Amino acid sequence: MRDAVPDDVPQIVAMLADDPLGATRESPDDLRPYYEALTALTGDPSQRIVVAERGGEVVGTLQLSFLRGLGRRGATRAQIEAVRVRRDLRGDGLGSTMIQWAVDEARAAGCHLVQLTSDASREGAHRFYERLGFTASHVGFKLTL
Repeated sequence: MRDAVPDDVPQIVAMLADDPLGATRESPDDLRPYYEALTALTGDPSQRIVVAERGGEVVGTLQLSFLRGLGRRGATRAQIEAVRVRRDLRGDGLGSTMIQWAVDEARAAGCHLVQLTSDASREGAHRFYERLGFTASHVGFKLTL
């Protein structure tokens, strides 16, 4: 696992777009907004875009955000987002390794809680997260702007 660099953007976007949901919201043919986002995120110490690398190839990605709040006695929580594993490597344990890495990073950063969301249609992902010890404790809501 390592922090993403601009050269990783095409591979990251390809993974984000490689499923039924991502195919409707990602635009691999226009990478400009992704480069802009990576630049902004890289400059924010509360944000990390990371990639999993094997044999010099990007094979997975996730975003790890650190959120400080007043709740839970001013605790910091970690938010895991945009978890993707390259299609041909799904099911070989890479996703588990990536999530464990993120949990370890959160613990090292002093977080009291790790949270993530998963689209309601991703039932396989829900089973995956539950196997890793996550609890489906909340109902999430979104408002598209």
